[in-house]
Order: sequence, then structure tokens, then C-alpha cells
Amino acid sequence: MDDRSRMRELTDLLNRASEAYYVRNTEIMSNLEYDALYDELTALEKKTGVTLSDSPTAHVGYVSAKELPKERHASPMLSLDKTKSREALAEWLGDQEGLLSWKLDGLTIVLTYENGTLAKAVTRGNGEVGEVVTDNARTFRNIPLRIPYTGTLVLRGEAVIRYTDFERINSELGEEAARYKNPRNLCSGSVRQLNSEVTAGRSVRFYAFALVQADGVDFRNSRQAQFAFLQEQGFEVVENVRVTAQTLPEEIEAFAQKIRTFDIPSDGLVLLLDDIAYGESLGSTAKFPRNAMAFKWADEQQETELLDVEWSTSRTGLINPVAVFSPVELEGTTVRRASVHNVSIVRSLQLGIGDRIVVYKANMIIPQISENLTRSGSLVIPSRCPVCGGETRIRNDAGSEVLTCTNPACAARKLKRFVLFVSRSAMNIEGLSEMTLEKLIGNGLIHRFADIYRLQEHRDRIAAMDGFGERSYEKLIRSIDKSRDTTPQRLLSALGISGVGPAVAKLLADHYADDLTAIREADRETLAQVEGIGPVLAEAIEAWFRDPDNAGELEDLLGELHLSKRELNTDNLPLKDLTFVITGKVAHFAGREDLKEYIQQRGGRVASSVSAKTDYLINNDAASASSKNKKAQQLGVKVITEEQFLQMTGEDKDNA
Repeated sequence: MDDRSRMRELTDLLNRASEAYYVRNTEIMSNLEYDALYDELTALEKKTGVTLSDSPTAHVGYVSAKELPKERHASPMLSLDKTKSREALAEWLGDQEGLLSWKLDGLTIVLTYENGTLAKAVTRGNGEVGEVVTDNARTFRNIPLRIPYTGTLVLRGEAVIRYTDFERINSELGEEAARYKNPRNLCSGSVRQLNSEVTAGRSVRFYAFALVQADGVDFRNSRQAQFAFLQEQGFEVVENVRVTAQTLPEEIEAFAQKIRTFDIPSDGLVLLLDDIAYGESLGSTAKFPRNAMAFKWADEQQETELLDVEWSTSRTGLINPVAVFSPVELEGTTVRRASVHNVSIVRSLQLGIGDRIVVYKANMIIPQISENLTRSGSLVIPSRCPVCGGETRIRNDAGSEVLTCTNPACAARKLKRFVLFVSRSAMNIEGLSEMTLEKLIGNGLIHRFADIYRLQEHRDRIAAMDGFGERSYEKLIRSIDKSRDTTPQRLLSALGISGVGPAVAKLLADHYADDLTAIREADRETLAQVEGIGPVLAEAIEAWFRDPDNAGELEDLLGELHLSKRELNTDNLPLKDLTFVITGKVAHFAGREDLKEYIQQRGGRVASSVSAKTDYLINNDAASASSKNKKAQQLGVKVITEEQFLQMTGEDKDNA
């Protein structure tokens, strides 16, 4: 293949990889492979003197999404030239002084302030045109909405989601979590939401890394002074340290030690010349400014033996390969497993059990396979799903081959059932998050509800799973055992019967005095006589209990549980026949579900929206301009605080 043909092949491959990563939030190659191919293309362009019009070396970033307003940047936002050599970085700095800082891995945002107020926020986009996300930016956790400086201030920074927030949020996202495989992708999806309320719940943070404009301020020709000015305005800036060529190596090593426990995603460092005038005098190339250089970690690599490839079925039906190899030490930790992502990468690496492979941690964090030295290609792609045994199929997804389960009834594809089952308003199994459930189901350990209560049979396997250990396993089992003692009401809420949530479950449990057998045997005509249950819902309840598979699963589950009947005291129902709606945060309860249960136990009802039938709207911010408050005012519904509500019950919740 001649140089021009290879350049075309590399350009197409790298552009597909970028589109998959930045637009579809998937990966078709590792970071190491991408960098190697990018460097090969750069060398060929230098050798031939030709740069193709769509070459990734000539374009910055990727196209913007169409759903948000677009805006052209006042000046193109260039990316940085990079090196993995500490010596080359010191040579580049020469006799100048520089600022060494994190290169954060999130979404670059340009903020503009006018008269001391945030006026505009625009994403980097493709470097020339970005997306306007001003309303979303106002919800970032640490961004100042007003600042002391009243002139026009323009700055750039990185919007990020911390690893701890990523783990927490991803476990709460439901189906949407399937789209986010790392904090960068979650951050990108969060910042580019059409609904700023969604962004507000994602714990996005902003760290400034460049001041673009602040007229009338004397920065004494120093970038460090600009950082200090931004801090004075209330911004958090990227952690940075002043360096010379002599002190650079030890400072790089200090950052290398920090990244092992650094909570903010980072894919390297940035070295910026402190001298503003000198740096600007250097100008820029078509793609890179000459006043800064990116430093990418030189990945520590280890050779090891591939012991197995586990295939794990996700809730979307994708069956993902995970390499299991002889333990090696990487970046100070023991590593045994690495995601292989999809069938395309399995085939490109020509994997086979027993092969000698080279592994590394991408950005010193994520284990990856960089090379297969043996390349036996003997690994068999499974023809059956590891969870349900159903047939598998290979399909094309954004240019890469992925393995899928074709069985729509696969337990792994019914993750929602199990998420509901363990939720707070149902069986209330703490610690069994959606992400943990996906791992357990994907590894074939949970097929039916009762399997949750038999996980102790898989102690060693669970303790060896990613994110687990002996302590995590013990804590999980204690939480599961605690949930064995439950009530018919909670169980009914947990089963996933169409239309039966906590409120309907309470109606059934109250009407039948917690007699689950009577509920199971009731026909639709009898069920329809229960106050609050109409004929459609009654038919759905009857159909669920008459289904042989459901009946068998419930019978199996009941063998693991201890159901207790409540002693219903109809004399002490201070909220009887009252209907409430809850909005906003609560202070005296663990959450709104707790408050909802508290109301129901005292005879009240809880609705999801304000209507003419609502007696009270509970909102601790009774004067807010929320839609529910406005609706309550229009309908004459009384808005009360949590304190006022507790006075109605005559109880002190904190001492109850």
C-alpha cells in the first residue's frame, strides 16, 4: 500500500473513532491505538507534504449536535500539540518559566460575563462553532453567576463530572445510564441537555484554564496573575504550579503520584508559558498555539497471559467482552481485568486463551490491552447468551461489530424489574445499585427475584468482581438479609405488576388486611370493589397472579422471605381522606418517598400533580415560583411547609 492510500485509510479510521467517541459515546479502539495511528498519519503527512481535507490533524474536535443553538467563536479554539517525553517538554520550555497544570478530560466551555453577570456559555464544538448552553451552565455546581469585575470577561475552562459523582449518578440514571461509559461522556451529555433541570442534577463542575479577555486589568505580563484574578472573581481554576526546565521533572512526578487518587478525570498535563507577550509573539500553526504544550502520560505497560474472556450481557442486550489475565502491577495497583469493548477489537487483537498480551492503564486509570504478542485468533465468539442461553447475533453499531442477545425475555434485558424490586419503596435493599445489579445479572448470577437471596452461594465470584471485595460482599449480604423481613405492601410494590406502585399496594394491603393469599386468589370483579382500583387495573392484577411464570417466581421468592402483618390502628389516622402533593427537598425525612409513606400510614393519599382534589401542597419553599406552586395558587390549594405539615399530625418526626 502506498503512502497516499495509507493516509486515506488512517484518516477514515481515525474519523470513525472520533465520531464514535465524541458523538455516539462508544469506543472502537483504545486510546493507545488511536495515538499510535494519529502519530503514523502525522509522519506520513510530513513525509509527503500532503494533508487531506478531512484529516483529523487539520480539524479540531467534531461537529456540534443540532438540537442546541449554534454560535461562532470570536477566534478559533485550537487544540494543543502533545508529547509523551519529559525531556522534550523541558527542551520546549527552554529558559522560560511556565505553569504546569492538569489537562482535564471533560467538555470545554467558553464563558462570557457582562456587567458582572454570566451572559453566555458556549461549548467548544468543532473549534470554530459551538453550542450555546447558557441556561445549563448556570446550574454548574461551582460557577459564579455574579462576579466583582463589571467589564467584559471571557474565559475558557473544562466542565467535568468527578469520578465519585459519576459512580453515584450512573447508578441512579435508569435506562439513560446505558449511554454513559465514563465521566467525560456523562458530562458531555449533561451539559448539552435541552432541559437545564437535568443538567442541574448531574453535579457538573467548571475549572477555568485560560483567560481570554478582561480589559483594563494589569496582569503584569503573567498567566499566573490571570489565574489569581480569576480566583478573586470566584472561579475555581485548574491546579497549577510554576516551573522551570530544571524543576519540571519533579513536578511532573508529583502530578503522576496525585493522579492515582485524583477524583477529576484527567488525560495528562498542560505546560503554558507564563510570559504572555512572549507566548503570543510565537503565534500558532493551523491547529496548535505555540505558547502551550500538552503532556500525555507515557503508559506503563506489562506483559501477561490471557486466562479467559468473560462475556457480560447488559440491559440493552449487548454482550461485552472482558479480558481476564494473570495479575500484574500497573501504576501502583494490581490489575487482573480489562474491557475489550466489542467484537471488532477482539478480532483486531486476534485474541486467544493463553496468548501473551501487553496491558496498560489508559491515562493511568483504565486498564486496556495495547498489544497481543501471540495473536492466535483462537477465541470463540459465544453463540449463546451467558445469562439466558438465547442465541446471539453480531451486528454493526457505529462502524464496529458488537455481540447481542436476541432473546427479548433475557433476564439481563429486564434489569428494570430488578431495579424496581430493590428500590427504597419496594424491598429497600441498600447497596444493590443498578450498576451492581447489571454486573450480577450480566454474569449470570441473578435470573429470578429469589436469586438475590441466594447470592451467598457465589461468595468467591462476587468478591472477585470489579468494584467488590470481601467487605463490599459482606455489606451487601447483610443488606439483603435485612430485607427478608418485609410486609405484603412492600412485596406488592416490588413485583412489577402493571399499575401497582406503593399507593395501590397500600390500598390492596389495607383492604385485605395484609392477607397476601386473599389478594392472589381474588378475581377481577372482587378487586374492582377495592376503593381506588378500577376495572382495568383489577384485570391487570388478576392477570399477573394467574400467569404461571409469575406464580412460580412468587412462590419461589416467598420461600426466602418472612412476611409480617401490620397491626392496623384505624383510630389514629390524623390524615384520613386528605390528599397531598410533595415537591422540593425535605428536611425531616430521608427523602420524599419516606414522607409519602409517612402520610399513607396515617390515612392520607399522595398524588403526583396538583389538581382540584388536592388538599395540601407540601413545599418548604412555600413562596417559590415553581409550576406546582402556581397551580396550587390558581386552584386555591393551600401550600404548607414541612413544619406546618408535622403540626397537623401532632407528632415530632425526629423523635417518632
